[in-house]
Amino acid sequence: MPETIVHIRDTASLLIPEIMLLATACAMFFVGPMLVSDAGDSEPGLRSRWGFISLVAIAVAWVTWLHGDTAAVEGSLFRIDHLAWFTRGLSLSAGFILVLTMWNQIDDAHSAEGYACLLTILAGTSLVAAANDLVSLFLSLELVSIPTYVILYLPRRDRENGEATLKYFLLSIFSSALVLYGMSWLYGVAGTTNFTAIQTVLASRPPHAGETMLEIAFALLLAGLCFRITAVPFHFYAPDVFQGTTSANSALLSFVPKVVGFAALLRLIPLTANTESWQDWIPEHSIRLLLATLALFTMLLGNLMALRQKHLHRLMAYSSIAHAGYMLVALTVGDTLQVGGREALLFYLATYGLMTIGTFALFAAIDVGGRENERQARGDAFRLPAAATTLDDLRGLSRRQPSVALLLAVCLFSLTGLPPTVGFVGKLNLFFASWSVDPHIGRGLAVVLALNSAISAWYYLRPVAIMFLDPAPDTESRPRRIVWAPWLAGTICAIATIVIFFAPQWLWDSTR
Repeated sequence: MPETIVHIRDTASLLIPEIMLLATACAMFFVGPMLVSDAGDSEPGLRSRWGFISLVAIAVAWVTWLHGDTAAVEGSLFRIDHLAWFTRGLSLSAGFILVLTMWNQIDDAHSAEGYACLLTILAGTSLVAAANDLVSLFLSLELVSIPTYVILYLPRRDRENGEATLKYFLLSIFSSALVLYGMSWLYGVAGTTNFTAIQTVLASRPPHAGETMLEIAFALLLAGLCFRITAVPFHFYAPDVFQGTTSANSALLSFVPKVVGFAALLRLIPLTANTESWQDWIPEHSIRLLLATLALFTMLLGNLMALRQKHLHRLMAYSSIAHAGYMLVALTVGDTLQVGGREALLFYLATYGLMTIGTFALFAAIDVGGRENERQARGDAFRLPAAATTLDDLRGLSRRQPSVALLLAVCLFSLTGLPPTVGFVGKLNLFFASWSVDPHIGRGLAVVLALNSAISAWYYLRPVAIMFLDPAPDTESRPRRIVWAPWLAGTICAIATIVIFFAPQWLWDSTR
């Protein structure tokens, strides 16, 4: 018994930031309903207080992360290596910006539960990357999925939002079933759930022993995780869900599931490559061919479908699909001697988070008037600020809200991959990583990536032209107030995309 207690204590010491987030979330779940009456009324401004508490919890966890180090406990369900360390910092940084984006997008009565769900999702994201066992990996994935169902439903209770939540809920359950089934096949091959033990068993097995079962396991795991990263053909839920929910939730869905999905893939794919570490692996030819095919179709479909979108959330949903294809290119590369795909993937994940969360935050910061009747007809229980949702909402924005227009243009330039923004550096890393692999698959993907970046310029630069060149509607010619919290989030993201372009080395070094 003392050894068990010591083992649990040592494991808990590795997960202090996640424990802090989960403890804060539990307190918010417990106290929040006590501050709401039976009729659903609450004190005005309550969401600001819960938001501030969430920011404090994330800041404290962030400081703990900075003073932490990589460590492991023998036989533990979790380990803190460099991937876990990087993902933890990425999720906490994104969480800080997401709290600001969500500030005015949820009512006071449900704000405690909303922010608590967000903190739980952030903790689950870090735990996915720290998982050292199939059981802990699956539980961490569900720690992200289940609060996501709730947070999608809380801001609005209208039909459109309910439909979006139900679609995500049903398809996410299907994804979890595929992942769990794939894990059962992998367990059947290795006879253990511990990652280190699985690597040992697979490296020592006779040639071709259990190869078919291993291929089935990999196919099921990849299919289940492709749902999270919105890779074709598991992308079809994204446009409807993005359109049916708020800008803050769309920002969450566009980034956090990708971090979760790629972190899980970086844990699982090396198990099939007979390597001792996730930092030293190259996909086998069959796996590389499969990943390259997924990357190719994901890039093409995402960009081509985005060309015809007029709803901003649907446009960004297809943009999210396209960027999943770009990141799959890096996963196809593996860890090469020239420009490693692993480093390029982690670098691009961080930069993509800045670009896409900043864009959605600035959508939420745009005050679009004249929609009270529309929201009342929809039956919203809480009157959300009228954020921009269509291209027409951006007309003449440079005259009404010039700071928002400028910041949004920077984020869209970065998504396009234009200098001087970090999006250019991120795509350049992906291009060189792919080009350095081989003259066939790698260089072919690099060319397709460059062509798709050129295609994406049309739908990213079109909103910029509308903001700065089109006149504002007569009813919207007067300046309007800026929703400060998402504006601050967008400002942080836009400034960071430019600063990192001129000083990217620290971020690149942190991926190694």
